Amino acid sequence: MRRLIPTLAIAGLAIVGTLNPALADPNPALVQAVEARSEKDRARDTARHPIETLTFFQVEPGMTVAEGLPGGGWYSNILANYLGGDATLYGLNYSKRLWSLFPDRTDDWRKARAAATGKFPGLVAGFTDNDIKAAGYTFNTLPPNAVGSVDRVLMIRALHNLNRFEASAGSLSQALANIRGMLKNDGLVGVVQHRLPESAAEEGADGSRGYLKQSTVLAAFEAAGFKLVAESEINANPKDKPAANDIVWRLPPSLSGSKDDAQKRAAMQAIGESDRMTLLFSKAK
Repeated sequence: MRRLIPTLAIAGLAIVGTLNPALADPNPALVQAVEARSEKDRARDTARHPIETLTFFQVEPGMTVAEGLPGGGWYSNILANYLGGDATLYGLNYSKRLWSLFPDRTDDWRKARAAATGKFPGLVAGFTDNDIKAAGYTFNTLPPNAVGSVDRVLMIRALHNLNRFEASAGSLSQALANIRGMLKNDGLVGVVQHRLPESAAEEGADGSRGYLKQSTVLAAFEAAGFKLVAESEINANPKDKPAANDIVWRLPPSLSGSKDDAQKRAAMQAIGESDRMTLLFSKAK
């Protein structure tokens, strides 16, 4: 059963604790930033709900925002144009050591992923000429000036591998500790994460399949000194019911394992993108 969380006030910010933040009027600048993108990028909006998600996370122009694992910049494009020239956008990546833990990957793949951290400002510059300040760091190499300076940290589909390597590298606990340190006292962390049913077996629930149980995420954030202040089902997909060995990448847009099987591919496309939790955390007082 989904639970409703009443509206909360945190350091002057109204945190909308409803399951449908789309009821709030989105910032027109956000709508413009979303709609100005290419048709290819906008094709994923019906599954990823960027306007509703960023509204729920209370992201506003002029903020300092850190984006976990920006990748090719699907959200970075929106954020750079929405936040504006008075804002700062950080891209946070895995450490070089963590990339080395991924099995069955080439050295060239690992080097390219590690190099992407330093290329983040160039990625942002390719999306806008509004002079927004941008910098790329890893979760464990934040500069002193970033401490206590960030309004929002967005961890969008960014937790599963941190949890996957927690036992061997302490990656999730270290990342969450540094995220907490970079947040302002009234800062918030927004999470969107592929969700595994609570009834699923623990084997394979560590993030290696892309999925995490919501209880796992809540426990990790609580242990790191955060408090859940709101949750939403805006990124839920009840059609996604992974079997014991299913990986999240079987679904769009990756369609791993079905690109050469038209019938299977059609079945995956009919499911759509993954079922996802959407959570908002503050620092625990």
